[in-house]
Amino acid sequence: MTPPPSRRRRGADGSAAPARTLPRRGAVRRAQAITTYGVGSLIAVEQESFVVAGIDGADRYWPRDEAPVIHEPRLARVLGVDHFRLPPASDDDSRDGLRVRRFPLWHHCPECHALDHVRKFNSPPGRNDCAECSEPLVPSRFVVACEDGHLADFPYWKWLHRGRRGEGEAGFCGGRMSLNSSGRTSSLRSVVLSCSCGVPEVSMEGSFRRGALKDLNIRCEGKRPWLKDAPDIPCSQPPRTLQRGSSSVWQPVLRSALSIPPWSDTRVHALDEHWEALRSYSTAAEIEIYLKGAFKGAASPVSAEEILELLAAMEAEDHSGDDGADADQERRYRALRDLEYERLRVGNPEESGSHSEQFVCEPPVGDRKPLAGTGLVTPMLVKKLREVRALKAFTRVIDPETSSEGHEAALSLHATRWLPAMEVNGEGVFLRLDEGRLDAWAEMPAVAARVERMRDRHQRVLAERASDPTRVPLSPATARMALLHVLAHVMIDEWSLDSGYPSASLRERIYSGDEMAGVLIYTATSDSAGSLGGLVAQGEPDRLGQALRSAVHRAEWCSNDPLCLESGASGAGGTNLAACHACVMLPETSCEHNNGLLDRALLVGTPEDQSIGFFAHLLTT
Repeated sequence: MTPPPSRRRRGADGSAAPARTLPRRGAVRRAQAITTYGVGSLIAVEQESFVVAGIDGADRYWPRDEAPVIHEPRLARVLGVDHFRLPPASDDDSRDGLRVRRFPLWHHCPECHALDHVRKFNSPPGRNDCAECSEPLVPSRFVVACEDGHLADFPYWKWLHRGRRGEGEAGFCGGRMSLNSSGRTSSLRSVVLSCSCGVPEVSMEGSFRRGALKDLNIRCEGKRPWLKDAPDIPCSQPPRTLQRGSSSVWQPVLRSALSIPPWSDTRVHALDEHWEALRSYSTAAEIEIYLKGAFKGAASPVSAEEILELLAAMEAEDHSGDDGADADQERRYRALRDLEYERLRVGNPEESGSHSEQFVCEPPVGDRKPLAGTGLVTPMLVKKLREVRALKAFTRVIDPETSSEGHEAALSLHATRWLPAMEVNGEGVFLRLDEGRLDAWAEMPAVAARVERMRDRHQRVLAERASDPTRVPLSPATARMALLHVLAHVMIDEWSLDSGYPSASLRERIYSGDEMAGVLIYTATSDSAGSLGGLVAQGEPDRLGQALRSAVHRAEWCSNDPLCLESGASGAGGTNLAACHACVMLPETSCEHNNGLLDRALLVGTPEDQSIGFFAHLLTT
């Protein structure tokens, strides 16, 4: 919404005078600025549409009290930044908010049906109306985007005139275009373009076909409207027509990390701005001298000996290689997850009377017999956890799981030393599988054959979308990864029904590898739905055993069976087998792999061969 004229923000110098007078439109939550309406996304406000601007200069105009600095040293080192910033609140009480730019620029008038650039309508100051009809303009329903993240208005003039362009002095016919809807059907055939120059009318039918624009010799112009003054860059990717509100227009590339010891002690946060200097010292005496100057004679919350231990942990976590920056970043991110798995497996008991620890992980104290023979080992109850989730980049047209680094669009025109992020404080349950039993199950020919089908399709999708054919990432699909993935989905569904949590408020974190076979299910939102309490209680052996058996029995049948169970390929890119929205798929915010690499048969088997299911034995108990 637009603020009253008396509204004033403090300038950069601390004065009450606003640095700039900017109109306000609508409101978004801070978490949405990371997961839904991040940089480069389109946001509809009443009858207008905007693209969220890049973060160039945002560190200056985001108020520090409304957009505080977030520190997570492990994740910052992986992403090559110094720190993170929580996006500012965007409501009536905030002094500033997310900056946006009008997009798309082509609008039409619902009264006179004129279709043109928004500036050609000569709207009154402060309004977005047709000067002739006084009707609010409607932003274009259609935009074009490419797999490299570029975004532009739909080329209506070229689509209508095709081979009959009759170009005038400005390269156009000089006529006035119109957009009408016959209303006979809801299909694109009813959306009709015309021009006063007399060319035949053309509908929008066929415009969403993959090669529709390429066939008309319409190329991607490399436009980046979310970045101010960004030049058009050469692009070889074919443009695709998309609905303005489609999820394919913007998908975030997120990276996250749990705060684990020794970094989870809140006392360490006092040193967040000093690590670069501290890394240059190697003895406790040198560090003590630095601390006296840094804290102006006051006692440091962390001793010099503890800092030496932290520096050693920091060096141990630095995994660098010679395969390029992108490959090195992925290697460091995997190493980050390896350390999390080890800490979740070992645990971190809460010290008596200590409130400075942000990670508390303990085994349950109840009788563990209900889990005997299920295939699960003793769970860990994560009574306290902190997750930092950073927006690294975003993709268009393709989902982040099947894209390469080359297809990720940047958040800023110039390199920055920070990224927008959010932090979640919550709880969770860490489940691990019996690795001996898991290895024996994974070696079964029927199991290996199903997993191989998923991996081949996923690898083919990765190869098709790789920007460099010589550096195609390997598919993560393995028997244990696919099993952990579908197990996490059915447990989230079960707990959402049994404990009252909405499934969208829970999230999975899969740990799969040669030495890892676990999944963390934890609260995933920063609002009230993620802090109801009681998730840890679901990890007690008696409740967990009941929930596991109930989830497996529920997964045995799907309302779409037999089509679902007998499916040869499903999901985006055909990377799923027996999985659909009626059985194991979750909200996108809950799944790490965009609902891909799922197969319900790995849990419960098939009518022809129940032995494929790791938990099929529970169906008879």
